[in-house]
Amino acid sequence: MTERPRKVLFGAAYYHEYQPSPRLQEDLDLMAAANMTVIRVGESTWSQWEPEDGKFALEWMAPVLDGAHERGISVVLGTPTYAIPMWLARRYPEIAGEPKTGQQLGWGARQEVDYTHPAFKFHAERIIRKIVQRFATHPAVIGYQVDNEPGLLAFHNRGVFQRFTDELRHQYGTVENLNKEWGLVYWSHQLSTWADLWTPDNNAQPQYDLAWRRFQARLTTEFLQWQAAIVREYSTPEQFVTTCIAYDRPSQHDQDMTRDFDVTAGNPYYAMQDAFAIPPSKSSPQGWATSGAWTLFQSGDRMYSSKQAPFLVTETNAGAIGGSAMQYPAFDGQWRQAAYAFISRGAEMIEYWHWATNHYGAETYWVGVLPHDQKPGRVYRELAQLGAELKTADKALVGLTPDAKVGMIYSNDSKWGLAGQPCFLSEPPMTGDERSYQKIFEAFYQGAFRAGTPVRILHDRQITGTEGQSMDPAHVAKELPVLIAAGLYIADDELLDWLRAYAEAGGHLVLGMRTAYADHEARARLETKPSRLAEQAGVSYQEFSQLADPLKLEAAEGFHLSTGSLATQWIDYLEQQNGTALASYVHPQFGRYPAITTTTAGAGRITSVGTLPNTELAADLVRWLAPENASGWEDLPETVTVHSATSADGGRLHFVHNWGWEPATIAAPASMDDLLDAEKTSLTKIELGAWDVRVLLEASKQDGKG
Repeated sequence: MTERPRKVLFGAAYYHEYQPSPRLQEDLDLMAAANMTVIRVGESTWSQWEPEDGKFALEWMAPVLDGAHERGISVVLGTPTYAIPMWLARRYPEIAGEPKTGQQLGWGARQEVDYTHPAFKFHAERIIRKIVQRFATHPAVIGYQVDNEPGLLAFHNRGVFQRFTDELRHQYGTVENLNKEWGLVYWSHQLSTWADLWTPDNNAQPQYDLAWRRFQARLTTEFLQWQAAIVREYSTPEQFVTTCIAYDRPSQHDQDMTRDFDVTAGNPYYAMQDAFAIPPSKSSPQGWATSGAWTLFQSGDRMYSSKQAPFLVTETNAGAIGGSAMQYPAFDGQWRQAAYAFISRGAEMIEYWHWATNHYGAETYWVGVLPHDQKPGRVYRELAQLGAELKTADKALVGLTPDAKVGMIYSNDSKWGLAGQPCFLSEPPMTGDERSYQKIFEAFYQGAFRAGTPVRILHDRQITGTEGQSMDPAHVAKELPVLIAAGLYIADDELLDWLRAYAEAGGHLVLGMRTAYADHEARARLETKPSRLAEQAGVSYQEFSQLADPLKLEAAEGFHLSTGSLATQWIDYLEQQNGTALASYVHPQFGRYPAITTTTAGAGRITSVGTLPNTELAADLVRWLAPENASGWEDLPETVTVHSATSADGGRLHFVHNWGWEPATIAAPASMDDLLDAEKTSLTKIELGAWDVRVLLEASKQDGKG
């Protein structure tokens, strides 16, 4: 069993092989001086490990590992399978991935390969075995990262498609059954034989689309499980195995991928500078790089959710990230802010991408800890301060259980279902937005952040125990008294019945737009919407509409609406059977339908939200759902947030951030010790500078912290 880190690991991805001149000892000395404790190596340079087919060069890595070990720096060793050598592409062109049937990807980037192809897997297994066997017993190696940010593509290669067809045949048995389950009578798509199954390139059938997306994610999971099994033939019990997840990749299911790994690891990237400001100056699009201070915590909670356990950050912003046209390095203090945001939500490693900025290649302007002149500068100084603080904190920041008062359900199936049949428009006009699900989820999460209410994210499959025992609804209701199910478009009967049981057991269930509309095959359900929940929710609807412009709302007594609270982009025409309407639209047509309703359900309650709330409305809703202050901190300035956690020994930790230029002084709810500065104890007032963060331990919990 892999042991937990004894303290938060701190370091960077390190590629000595990229450097234009030898500087290994100097680099490692600088890392040690900055109190770095871990580096990640080896995952990007297969051609360095195997310059020609069957000719291996392994010893170039030995001085890196030796030098790291001499300085007390641990190593995460990567397998280089995501960036194949050009000799492999040249000699085996059939392994090229096809994003469309018969159209091979050109070479020259990375992740161009169909990783299900036997020729690729033969060579991948050979290099994995060579590397891991050589270095598994090296005392510096604490773990392995297999591959890198998997799930970028959906492979349309012939062999992949034929396997997809075979799996459907085994799942459905006959083409007649598939015709029935997928409704293929529509547009004359009925199959007479399995050979009639069309390739996915021009597919418009949503049931096919969902099955194809699920299948591609399974291929990614299987590929990683295959690699992990090879690595474990050589690894020691103390070494962990993981992969680094880019959570917005289309062909991955993070919960499935991490099931066979020892720990979750993720690569959160984000806009910095004014994008961290609270209140935000503008709304920015989300994607592989997020924008907004709230997204740091959402990324942390997503990583925690994969295994419902602490996690590692394998890559995150060092300098400016995003290429030559995205040069927005952090303001002073913002590296600390981001790092402690992740740690507050369970991160046990903060590793930057990357140590030294490249002088050539596609990522020349993805800036590392050291700039192009290789001299320590502002980034290094800022991170060295963070390293010194983490050394001071020692083991107090590992094994945290982040606070949560509200649960949110995350559904990869619904993400795929609403990518295939989006509910929002994108640019150009009349094009569906494939991030429709994420936008719904993010709206409620951002509202919870604005309300100062911490969130715990639960996967739909974790709830119903698709791979094991389901969660007890009554236990979840006690632990998470509020549970938000928004955008839960794809849901089977078992999950919907569980949601009803959660409410009847005393939980407060919140149903958002698109929830309980389609079944596990992405078929619109026959039942009254929200399906299997309408009677208990006291509402139903038949129609829905996009909103061209946001709508103002009127609040009922007992429900507060802030200035600026708006309904946006969508409206369900809710028909209320019982309960109370909390808010209604100010509109001559839509005003006849409630925007938010609530009613009792057994020992609990169900609240229905028929629109996409903007941040102000979502925050008003969460304040009503969870009116008690979760952290105990009162009268915080608008720029200040507090996220709390329970330490492994039962202590109470508080991470206090100031997301702005103006210094702030706040009153603590109890006497606090500064975990990062031993001279600051028994504090009752907390002073924060610009873009500052303090990590505080309640003094009453100090004894026994170790």
